[in-house]
Amino acid sequence: MDRYSEITNKNQREIVLLKAFPCVWGKCSFCDYILDNSNFEDEINKLNFEVLENITGKYKVLEVINSGSCFELPKATLAKIKEIIKEKKIEKLFLESHWAYKNRIQEMRDYFEIPITFKIGVETFDYDFRNGYLNKNAKFKTVEELKEYFDSPCIMVGIKGQTREMIDRDMDIVLNNFDHATINVFVNNTSSVKRDEELVNWFSNKYRYLVDNPNIEILFNNTDFGVGD
Repeated sequence: MDRYSEITNKNQREIVLLKAFPCVWGKCSFCDYILDNSNFEDEINKLNFEVLENITGKYKVLEVINSGSCFELPKATLAKIKEIIKEKKIEKLFLESHWAYKNRIQEMRDYFEIPITFKIGVETFDYDFRNGYLNKNAKFKTVEELKEYFDSPCIMVGIKGQTREMIDRDMDIVLNNFDHATINVFVNNTSSVKRDEELVNWFSNKYRYLVDNPNIEILFNNTDFGVGD
């Protein structure tokens, strides 16, 4: 499992994949990332401290991810991140959270005292597909409601049951409403949700140009950021 990497092609930054307590929701139909969670706080902190030692601050930007939300990281890990931010003079942070923590987002911004780009796994702006089939439990109704709390949506494409029209709408919303977004092309995992190869090929051809868009990051594979396995 690679837990430290550098993103050098756009939005240059260091990135760490940390361990955390179980996801507050943990019931998304497509997700098996939560297998990386743990209930053993000492074990979590020990691993995270080792990973965090890799941070140099060379880009002045850091992204911290875990298999859930940043609010599930132990307090000692959060304190270590804050210490490193000050020590390495990091000026910007990327974090991710589930919709369930929306009312605590400002709490984390206040804690770290530097600008934060807050990501959220939207997966799709199609309400029924997001909360019905994907069981995301992210029940915002409008883009404006989402933007009250979060800066950067993560969208998933290439799932059986999705349509081209749904993806076109998602791309239109992302491109016209957000300064940053991540597009994850679905890769089969241990869940029952399956990849639609025809849809992936269509998306890859139609939206390949977004690879050159500095505001859009496309992960054609789960490990394109250099972390994970």
